[in-house]
Amino acid sequence: MIIAPKVRDFLCLTAHPEGCKKNVQKQIEYVRSHGEIEGNAKKVLVIGGSTGYGLASRIVAAFGCGADTLSIMFERTAKGKRTATPGWYNTAAFEEFAQAEGKYAKTINGDAFSKEIKDQTIETIRKDFGKVDVVIYSLAAPRRTAPDGVTYNSVLKTTGEDFTNKNLNLKDNTVELKTIPAATEEEVEATVKVMGGEDWKLWMEALSEADVLSENAVTVAYSYIGSELTYPIYFEGTIGAAKKDLHKTADDITEALKDKGVKAYISVNKGLVTQASAAIPIVPLYMSLLYKVMKEKDLHEGCIEQMERLFEEKKLLTDAQTDENGWIRLDDWELRDEVQDEVKRRWEVVDTDNIQEYGDIEGYWDDFYQMFGFREEGVDYDADVDPAVVIPSLEA
Repeated sequence: MIIAPKVRDFLCLTAHPEGCKKNVQKQIEYVRSHGEIEGNAKKVLVIGGSTGYGLASRIVAAFGCGADTLSIMFERTAKGKRTATPGWYNTAAFEEFAQAEGKYAKTINGDAFSKEIKDQTIETIRKDFGKVDVVIYSLAAPRRTAPDGVTYNSVLKTTGEDFTNKNLNLKDNTVELKTIPAATEEEVEATVKVMGGEDWKLWMEALSEADVLSENAVTVAYSYIGSELTYPIYFEGTIGAAKKDLHKTADDITEALKDKGVKAYISVNKGLVTQASAAIPIVPLYMSLLYKVMKEKDLHEGCIEQMERLFEEKKLLTDAQTDENGWIRLDDWELRDEVQDEVKRRWEVVDTDNIQEYGDIEGYWDDFYQMFGFREEGVDYDADVDPAVVIPSLEA
């Protein structure tokens, strides 16, 4: 079938297998160009490794550190005329490239929040790895069923009071005012349950109790703080409350597993177009301005550049470079004064008429479509392709 993008609001309902494969290949080539990364990362578990930062982490681990990788994902295969999700195609491509070089690459498809998937993962580690050296926690989900059986749903709202500011309408690229309502106390608590650190800690405790966690293992979870412009909806909003809980959890894990020498880190990353960030009001406009400014200053990075820098420059595996809070700061380029001052200047004057001048609309949409395998150079989008793609380890 001919696969074309079908976009609804901040989601693309289709994905292109060849485009996703090309995207994975580009990331592998980038990592290869930077050479081998030092550190003990031979057996790596990536919880949420099919898209975005999780996928980039898996690629760096495999092709930068030479690691065997096990990934957890929650993706959908193709059915009839419905394509698979991009994460499915990404994972199929990753396994193909890894196994072509004799690298171990397996994937478990299911709800990472569940005890069933935790148990299945532990058995796979015990059988195939023995123990894991590195655990990457990179989950982004709208809901979670906790161990007590209660299902919690996250919301993207402010806390305290409603907030109104400029917003990029993704339907027609117009700039308009948007009001985000304040969350109730129950909504804040539910968002923390879904996006906070509780599940990360449950994973680490389960791995430790099953004795499949190496001595001096490293674990990292990903966060974002961002600019003062987005504080009301992000850092001071419901999602920010969840991230603050995640930050605290890093210290809790390090303390709980100190006898094994386990170190838990938070990596505060740069703002990027992801399936999660596209859904947050006001943030897409900020991203568009940020992209333009950082590209003009030759500071722009995508997921793979960030993750390569996390492992290489920030030395995640050996002597992690942290700030006074113990966080690894990959948002250091985004938050430079020269960058933020210019973004804030543009924010004050940007409107529908000048968004093309002040923002990187084309770059925003390129990143958006590339998440789903579209707009990749060298891919024939008029060609007939089979949407049914096999992930080798799931067929074994």
